[in-house]
Amino acid sequence: MEHRMTTESKHVEVILAGTGGQGLILSGILLAEAAILEGKNVVQTQSYGIASRGGLSLAEVIIDTGEIVFQQVQKPDCILVLTEEATKKYETWAAKGVPILYDSTLVNARTDPNFTGYAFTQTASDMGNALSVNILALGTVTAKTGVVKMETLEEMIRKRFKGAAVEMNLKMLAVGRDLAGR
Repeated sequence: MEHRMTTESKHVEVILAGTGGQGLILSGILLAEAAILEGKNVVQTQSYGIASRGGLSLAEVIIDTGEIVFQQVQKPDCILVLTEEATKKYETWAAKGVPILYDSTLVNARTDPNFTGYAFTQTASDMGNALSVNILALGTVTAKTGVVKMETLEEMIRKRFKGAAVEMNLKMLAVGRDLAGR
């Protein structure tokens, strides 16, 4: 059962959660900057666990065409989780109908229909750059939600990265987008 999340409400809340070192804060920033480039209002927050590498790391992004009054996520439209710890923290949202995209490489399989597993880490590793799992997953989140245009995210990658990292991250974004269609 394929269901596409819609952004018709003009107000979208996304949570990106995993562990320190997976690059999710950067993904949140890229998503926020892309939305700003599209003329939308954005609130982007981040938090880290006790250790920057290994502790829970999360980025919350709220995007709206109008004013954002409450600056914390109240009802996410989409949650990305890359670790079992992050999945456990947010799994109750699935019962409330919130789509949760999880890394099937690192997270135990879930049977709830609101959970969709993607082999993010395995795919990034197979492509020779496990450190870019965040960009790959961001491509999937963006394709599933339509929260920003893929072209705008590509533009942000060109601005943020230099040299060979630009092409590699654009490729990761595209592979993530393609995963969303499976």
